Amino acid sequence: MFLSSTRFLILLLLLNCVDAGRVLRKIKQRLRDLQLQEAKQRLLLRTASGHQPLQHVKEGRIQQPLNHFNRQDVSTFPQRFFVNEAFWRRPDGPVFLYIGGEGPIFEFDVLAGHHVEMAEEHGALLLALEHRFYGDSINPDGLETENLADLSSQQALADLAVFHQHMSQSFNLSSSNTWISFGGSYSGALSAWFRGKFPHLVFGAVASSAPVKATLDFSAYNNIVGLSLMNEAVGGSEKCLAVVREAFAAVEGALVGGNISQVAVDFGCCQIPKDPDDQIELMQNLAGIFMGSVQYNEEGVLMSVKEICGLMTNKSEAFEGEVEAYERLVRLAQVYRSTSDEPCLDVSHEKNGEGSDGHVPPLRQEESRETVDVPDLH
Repeated sequence: MFLSSTRFLILLLLLNCVDAGRVLRKIKQRLRDLQLQEAKQRLLLRTASGHQPLQHVKEGRIQQPLNHFNRQDVSTFPQRFFVNEAFWRRPDGPVFLYIGGEGPIFEFDVLAGHHVEMAEEHGALLLALEHRFYGDSINPDGLETENLADLSSQQALADLAVFHQHMSQSFNLSSSNTWISFGGSYSGALSAWFRGKFPHLVFGAVASSAPVKATLDFSAYNNIVGLSLMNEAVGGSEKCLAVVREAFAAVEGALVGGNISQVAVDFGCCQIPKDPDDQIELMQNLAGIFMGSVQYNEEGVLMSVKEICGLMTNKSEAFEGEVEAYERLVRLAQVYRSTSDEPCLDVSHEKNGEGSDGHVPPLRQEESRETVDVPDLH
């Protein structure tokens, strides 16, 4: 009945959609939390040995235009940043800029990580800039629909250029201070685009796993996930990929056959996905488990490719008969929920569209704001 819209959603290998729903975002957040926790532990060890790295970190705000390209719009927002001068060899040491992505930045972004280790080696000034509309870098009404037009990569790149000017003035930087930008995934793309658009501002860009070519149909990502599930070097196999395909086809078949309530029970859904959009949300969330395993293999936030393929393919009396692949996927969803402390799988497309699992901390209004002039970006 709704399969004209569902046919495009069977997973990685048949799917023409890269959005994996809230599950992949939550897996990413779990990795971020784990990295922050590890950074805190390392800093505690350094503090115990007599170092005081936190003393060198300063937090600031720069008042950015909401729309850099409309001079008649005078609306602004406070953009948060961190500075760490601990390793900087004044006055000619380089500047390492950590670019925030789809989430808040933390003081640990200028205290831990490969870019920090390199900063210590090369005597760099460390900076981290939060992305507009994330974390504290947003006005109270910023998420109103009419304001979301200002959430774009073009505006974010302009933010970086203005921030560059602001910090150059604040620290009396010159052409002798070589700027290097750092980012991963989307922020990695921003890092590369920043270098490409403003080569006179940034000398080099580190763009880790960066999708620098904008693509509307990003199904090629799913092909990479499929190849990883087949890769024997990381514990995958052709059988694993085949069983995963079979499992998603079985879920789709159950939804098409009208067994929606049973599917909801099997996968522990918070809602019965009667609406086609909710059914798509369910499929995307299930796909997100595989995408998360591939993307963060052996990072400690989810099952590795070897473990997930083991569950999907190992012979066991617990999985017998024609529904074996389906039952294995059910089991995998149970493992995901148990490791993520989620009592049920939220498949509401409406809630997902509203960003119900996101959080924007309140602004600290008592802090002083500083306004800077916007350079000509046209």
